[in-house]
Amino acid sequence: MMKIEVLLADDHAIIRDGLKKILADTEDMVVAGEAMNGHAALDLVRERNWGLVVLDLSMPGRSGVELIKLIKTERPQCPVLIFSMHPEEQYAVRALRAGASGYLSKEGDSDLILPALRKVAAGGVYFSARVAELLVSEAAPHAQSLPHTRLSDREYQIFDRIVRGLSLTAIAHELSLSIKTVSTHKSHIMSKMEMKNQVDLVRYAISHQLIAN
Repeated sequence: MMKIEVLLADDHAIIRDGLKKILADTEDMVVAGEAMNGHAALDLVRERNWGLVVLDLSMPGRSGVELIKLIKTERPQCPVLIFSMHPEEQYAVRALRAGASGYLSKEGDSDLILPALRKVAAGGVYFSARVAELLVSEAAPHAQSLPHTRLSDREYQIFDRIVRGLSLTAIAHELSLSIKTVSTHKSHIMSKMEMKNQVDLVRYAISHQLIAN
């Protein structure tokens, strides 16, 4: 039997090791590559076809929704499953719209990992009932009135880090951007969301379950 070759892209070795142990006991899947940052993941995607890419959303260098789009540009047929610590309310809908075929929380039931991997690798989609609710909700007419839905993917990426307490300098370093660029994005975020200050952003994020209270 030809095994599905999996690329694991996650900057935490403990996560990669855990997934490798799970897949080592299967007859149909094998970890054939690993990446600990977005640049390495993209390089590996460019080198060959993969049966499945398991992707963390938060890694050094290119990451998040931007990386999903880059992977799908390079390999449109490559199935991507997001395996993330971020709550579904934060990124699931954006990830799926960017081209991912599934979204799995690292805090979820470990018994769901293999079924999710196999379903996405087979060309299907995998997401929880909660994500299905979010997809329906954001498609509803009232969704356009929610301030955070007005943000671009890059703006949302910066918004997420601002409300989690990162400084502009830290955000610039993490996303490989200039501080001036991050500051400009922050101004756009405040304007689009009609918020007066950073405290308002944090309160909004908590009330909409975009960060933990």
